[in-house]
Amino acid sequence: MEAEHGGGPPHRWRHGPPWWHPVDGPEAPRSARLPWRSTLLLTAVVLVGTAFAAHGQQRVQLDGYGRALLLLASVPLLWRQRHPVAVVLGTAATVLLYLVLGYPYGPVLLTVAVACFSAIVAGHRQAAWVALGLLWAGHAVVALWLYRLLPPAGDAGAGLTQEIVIGTWVSAVVAVSELARVRREQWARERADRALAAERRADEERMRIARELHDVLAHSISVINVQAGAGLALLDSDPEQARAALTTIKAASKEALGEVRQVLAALRAPGAAPRAPAPGLDRLPELAEQAAAAGLSVEVEGTPPRLPPAADLAAFRIVQEALTNVVRHSGSRHARVRLAHEGGVLRLRVDDDGPATGAEAGGSGNGLAGMRERAAALGGTIEAGPRPGGGFRVLAVLPTHLEEDR
Repeated sequence: MEAEHGGGPPHRWRHGPPWWHPVDGPEAPRSARLPWRSTLLLTAVVLVGTAFAAHGQQRVQLDGYGRALLLLASVPLLWRQRHPVAVVLGTAATVLLYLVLGYPYGPVLLTVAVACFSAIVAGHRQAAWVALGLLWAGHAVVALWLYRLLPPAGDAGAGLTQEIVIGTWVSAVVAVSELARVRREQWARERADRALAAERRADEERMRIARELHDVLAHSISVINVQAGAGLALLDSDPEQARAALTTIKAASKEALGEVRQVLAALRAPGAAPRAPAPGLDRLPELAEQAAAAGLSVEVEGTPPRLPPAADLAAFRIVQEALTNVVRHSGSRHARVRLAHEGGVLRLRVDDDGPATGAEAGGSGNGLAGMRERAAALGGTIEAGPRPGGGFRVLAVLPTHLEEDR
C-alpha cells in the first residue's frame, strides 16, 4: 500500500504506516517531529536515577566520563523513529561499554528498552534482537569471567541467578515490543480495510446513480426521439398530430427533468431523505401512457404487489428499460408486461413480437447490463433474449422478502 503524501514519490510501509515523515519545523505533522519531550524526560530519569542508585553499590564512582556515556546512550533516542537500527545498536553498545567500565547499575537500561521497542515496532526486529542479545551476552561474559580484569578492583562478579534475571528482563522487553508491533499492524490493516470499504461504498453509490440517470434519460429521450421524428414528418401534412407530438415531448422532458433533479438532490445531500418517493410498480399505468405516446401499446397482466422500496424501484426500472428497448430496437408496436408474485419472489416478464429493427436511437448499450446489476443487487436474476416464436423477452426474478427480514 502506498502512503498518501501528495506530490512526492510513493512510499511503501514495511509493517503498518510510518511513524514519521522527513520534515521538521512547526509546519511538520505531529508524528514528523523529533520526540523531544519523551527523550528529555528519559535522559533526566537516567541521570538522576543513576546518581541515586549509585549509593551503596560497590562500583566505580560516577564521574564525568560515566555521565557522558549516560548522555551518549540517551540523546540518540531523539532519532529512534527515523533511524531505529542505528539507534538501537548504538545505544546497546554504549550501555555495554558503560557496564564494562564498572559504572553503577541503574535506569540506563531503560534507554536500550526504549530503542528496542521503537526498532521492533518499526519492523526492524532482527536488529533489535541482535542488539539485546549482544548486550546480554557481553554483560554475562564480563560478569561471569572477565570481572577480575575489569574495574572496579575487587569485584566479586555476578552469579548465574543474576544473569537469568537479566535474561528475563530482555525477554520481557522483546515480548512487549512484539505485542505492540502486532497490534500496530492490526490497526494498519483495519484502517486499510475501512478505506477499501469506504471506496467500495462510493463506487456502488456512483454505479447506483449512473443506473438511475441512464434509466431515466434513456426512456425519456427515446420517447422524445420518436415523437420528434413523428412531429417532423407530420409538420406540414398534419399540424395537429405534430402539435400532439410536441406536447408529448414537453411532458416527457418535464418528467425527465424532475427525476434527474431528484437523483441529483440525493447526491448533493447524502444521508438525507429524498423529497419525493422513488418510483415503483404503482406507476406502471403512467409508464404505459408514455410508451403509448411513443407509439407502443402496453398490456399489463397481473396486479402490482406491495414491495420493499428497493425491490419496487428495481422492478419499475427493469420494466422501464425493457419498454425503452422495445421502442428503440423492435419493429413491434405491442408489448406485454406480466407480473406474478408468490413465495417471496416477483417474476416479471416483458415480451414483444419483434422483429428487431437494429435502430440504436443514440443508445449506449448499457441497458441490459444495468438491469442485471439491479437484479443482482437484490439477489435476483435477469434473462433476456429472443423468444422461440419471434420477438424478444426479458424475464426478471427478484426476491422481495430479503429487505423486509433485515
